[in-house]
Amino acid sequence: MHKVALLLATGFGLGYSPIASGTVGSIPGVLLVWFLFGRTGVMTEIVLAAVLTLLAIPICDVAEKHFKTKDDGRVVADEYMTFPVSMIGLPVHPVMLTLAFVTNRVFDIIKPPPARGLQRLTGGLGITIDDVFAALYSLAANWLLYIYLLKPQGWVP
Repeated sequence: MHKVALLLATGFGLGYSPIASGTVGSIPGVLLVWFLFGRTGVMTEIVLAAVLTLLAIPICDVAEKHFKTKDDGRVVADEYMTFPVSMIGLPVHPVMLTLAFVTNRVFDIIKPPPARGLQRLTGGLGITIDDVFAALYSLAANWLLYIYLLKPQGWVP
């Protein structure tokens, strides 16, 4: 079980990327949305996003204990398992997924309040909570961009 948790925590090895491990490790989140969202309905998307987020906490906790480092760069489950939050209710379309990926990464990197402060919490919760807030900020930005730019221009249905 420990090996499975580490495999999931490192994004199936993507977290070992020598460059931008958090960005590279976010890619499975796009795949999760592509395969799980869009044909289900908003309530199911909310439940799926919540379940993935809650699963990320113990997975990241195991990895933190294994690597003996707070929020080790190799641990990317927090990135990809919270990414679906940034797409709740939005169309699963390549343009929208790309935009959500970019906004999610930007908000995760800049960590607007309260994300940066919550990151100080210990264990898997501390690793995951800032990414939850980044995803929520991303969700708000994505909805605004969808409503006011993408849909009116016909770029996304």
